[in-house]
Amino acid sequence: MTNFDKILEVAQKRQGQSQPLKLQDSTILLEQIKDREQDTRPLNPKHVESLAESIAVLGLIEPLVLDNKARLLAGGHRLAAIRLLKEQQEDKYLHQFPDNRVPIRVLPFDVEEDPGLALQVEIAENEQRKDYTPNEVKAIAERLRTAGFIDVKGRPKKGQKPLMPALAVVVGKNLRTVQRYFESNQDTEPEKSTTPVVLLKQALTKLKQWQQIEPKTSQEKALAKRLPEFMNLIEDVLGNEK
Repeated sequence: MTNFDKILEVAQKRQGQSQPLKLQDSTILLEQIKDREQDTRPLNPKHVESLAESIAVLGLIEPLVLDNKARLLAGGHRLAAIRLLKEQQEDKYLHQFPDNRVPIRVLPFDVEEDPGLALQVEIAENEQRKDYTPNEVKAIAERLRTAGFIDVKGRPKKGQKPLMPALAVVVGKNLRTVQRYFESNQDTEPEKSTTPVVLLKQALTKLKQWQQIEPKTSQEKALAKRLPEFMNLIEDVLGNEK
């Protein structure tokens, strides 16, 4: 059971609900999101700037968490970074957030009616950050490199976008932990199985990652056009295996 599942159980009991409460994923206009009255973690301006740069390339990996009145429960740095991106690079902002709509996750309670539960949500959301695999971290790194981030030893020169600090911000780990992902001699993770179904699932995951990178050559553009067809075929095969 995840932290959010536990919180939903608590919320359900507090509100006297007989049916399980569920997270609702949606989008909302940026201007409709209301700030928290109190933040347990002060915003770090450098962290906000780094997040804005990564969101410009990768989009919002983890949605903002709101209550049922559109008040922010978790994701203060992400919200500040999105606002900064809109202010400084509106074209990239609109590329990642068409129609000015931001991905959100709504919890079905009112923060003013239960501030204690709101604090639990904020803490749990920070604790349940996704634990990325080495291959996932390397895939994110390649997307950042494609967008102009570079490996820099020592102090970066003016205008340079160092890769490792940006990657650390994205995956929510310290710099040394992120560097360890690239010190391993293994290029891929050990496969638990090599059955056709597992191989197809792995292929589909890789193709989805490649699909996020903007094609540049004519061959890549041609492949990008036909890729959805191939991916649908793989999904059909996997669906028949269930």
